[in-house]
Amino acid sequence: MILIIYFLCCIGLFFLSLLLSSTTLEPFDLLYDNGVEAFYKGDYGNVVRYMESALKSFSEVRQTTIRCRLQCSDQHRFDSFLTDKIFEVILYRAHCINQCTEGKIEAQSMYKVSEDVIQDFNRRIPYNYLQLAYRKLGQLDKAASAAHTYFQANPEHVEMGGHLEQYKAQKGVKEEHLIDRESRPHQKAFFAGVKLYDKGNYEESVTLFEEALTEYYRADVECRALCEGPQHFEEQNHVLYKYNLYELISDHYTQVLHCQHECIRDLATCPGRLSTMENYLPLHYDYLQFAYFQAGRNEKALECALTYLLFHEGEEFMTENVEHYREVLGHDGQPRKEAEHYLKQHKQELDLLLIGSSNLGVPYIEANYWSSSGGREDANRIPSGTNGWMDYVPISAKRNVTMSVLQELREGGPLLYENVRLVQNSVTLNGSQRALFDDVISEDECSELKHLAHSVTAAGDGYKGKMSPHTPNEKFEGATVLKTLKYGYEGRVPLKSARLFYDVSEKARRILESYFMLNSTLHFSYTHLVCRTAISGQQEHRNDLSHPIHADNCLLDPEANECWKEPPAYTYRDYSALLYLNGNFDGGEFIFTEMDAKTVTASVKPRCGRMVGFSSGGENPHGVRAVTRGQRCAVALWFTLDPLYRELERLQADEVIQALDNQHMWDQGLHINPKDEL
Repeated sequence: MILIIYFLCCIGLFFLSLLLSSTTLEPFDLLYDNGVEAFYKGDYGNVVRYMESALKSFSEVRQTTIRCRLQCSDQHRFDSFLTDKIFEVILYRAHCINQCTEGKIEAQSMYKVSEDVIQDFNRRIPYNYLQLAYRKLGQLDKAASAAHTYFQANPEHVEMGGHLEQYKAQKGVKEEHLIDRESRPHQKAFFAGVKLYDKGNYEESVTLFEEALTEYYRADVECRALCEGPQHFEEQNHVLYKYNLYELISDHYTQVLHCQHECIRDLATCPGRLSTMENYLPLHYDYLQFAYFQAGRNEKALECALTYLLFHEGEEFMTENVEHYREVLGHDGQPRKEAEHYLKQHKQELDLLLIGSSNLGVPYIEANYWSSSGGREDANRIPSGTNGWMDYVPISAKRNVTMSVLQELREGGPLLYENVRLVQNSVTLNGSQRALFDDVISEDECSELKHLAHSVTAAGDGYKGKMSPHTPNEKFEGATVLKTLKYGYEGRVPLKSARLFYDVSEKARRILESYFMLNSTLHFSYTHLVCRTAISGQQEHRNDLSHPIHADNCLLDPEANECWKEPPAYTYRDYSALLYLNGNFDGGEFIFTEMDAKTVTASVKPRCGRMVGFSSGGENPHGVRAVTRGQRCAVALWFTLDPLYRELERLQADEVIQALDNQHMWDQGLHINPKDEL
């Protein structure tokens, strides 16, 4: 009998182990890599299998992280300000989170995943692979869904827009197939409510707006939980980072608080856009108060109107609405508790952020996430509702229009450097504010920067030779100035080469600022050392571009012959430049076009030391022809005339350079990791 029980127990344990192993997650970055590899082999069945599994794993890791952090936070609370007790709670909470997470996620899924892979998932790159794979497999309904999902977060991707139009025309593809698989529940419910509201279906819109609020507050809790992870310490100079225990804790917690406060911005931002939806959360209560009023539910209308005033105290139109509701009902009401708690929480965070930032010597600038759209005129004290909030012009767009008018367009200034030659100007390039320079850097400098790009990629930065974000027929790798300096300091790449990258980008900035005779300083907006490589076996019958036709600070609309200066375009960019490092490849010509994105007005063949510079607006649509053989490398630079939009990484790189100059690092053995001297 004992043997039978023992045997049954063994069988039970065996099946339990099988069950547990089947519920653990495979690492989503490994699945993603396998999917990319399958794509390059033309194994589209496995592309689908791996990419769908990667997306599922990515989602489950996120949900597990949220669930465990919230659960353990609830189990181990900070009920005392005694120092020993606080550290005890921290240790117990950390242990709880680890145990909870390990119960669902295998150990190999818990290691730190590359930021580049995370960014690929946030930018929905797996859906680009999926739409191509499903199309090859003839599953056009699923291809359309994947394409639509990708396009929602990448609306500037002209080629994907073309694919969507083709899918719509295909037999078997219906409107219901064009779904956003990554839609955010709070935004989905909100926009559906707005549509009903605009049609006058107030009773039905109320249900969706209430659902949107429930989902918003749930999403806020989840967003805040996700902030309680590793931080990048972006405000600190890693070279001089020498803080004690309490300063380190303060620094980390300050950045967690900043991340949590930024949840306001995150939840009010649609995929593919950079600017938030103005007045997003308060607007729910504005819509609701008027919808409830129209439905004859004045108690609820008063409640929502009072809640709106928590965000915009004293706003005239809503104050008058409140007076009307009180008069009709004959009594007062109360704002909603969840909004009061929400605002109290964020007020406390702001107070702590001001303390934390002052401790670190970093000024904290509070953003107004709930800016009101202004008062509305009311007649006969009938409550008013929202008035066309969906049509708005971002402040950044307005600012740039003014700047463009004030900045007189000129060219022909001195080139500053003896060897640099002007090859073509705006007239010979058939446009406005365009210039082509040669001999900006030497052959040796080109070679060194190309080697740097490969070294940083090998060291773990850049896109690691992944598919280009613009075409599946090329690989893409790159690095920023700060990253190369960091790796140089750590001995992973030559520090001298990292300094060369920094100096060359500054040289390019000075040439453009002088040649275009700008009457204000040109600041770095973004700098990238990037290489594109043609994928063997995928170049036959190729008709796409390496980089689709676009403008750098506005959304190009070829059909309307317009360029809309609004997010997700980088509306603050004013000038752009590309400094080429080689010419030994096929294709890859840089082209200017008319606004129709078809008529080519000028073409530039890359070569070492050649630089094309131009203004970033709709007057200069441009793109890159397909690289069909070899590798094309360049330093891509974008600039702004507005100091508020200076590149943060560049400012940090300036500090690193100054620190290294002070330490005379350039005079030491540049290939030795300074940490080895400790």
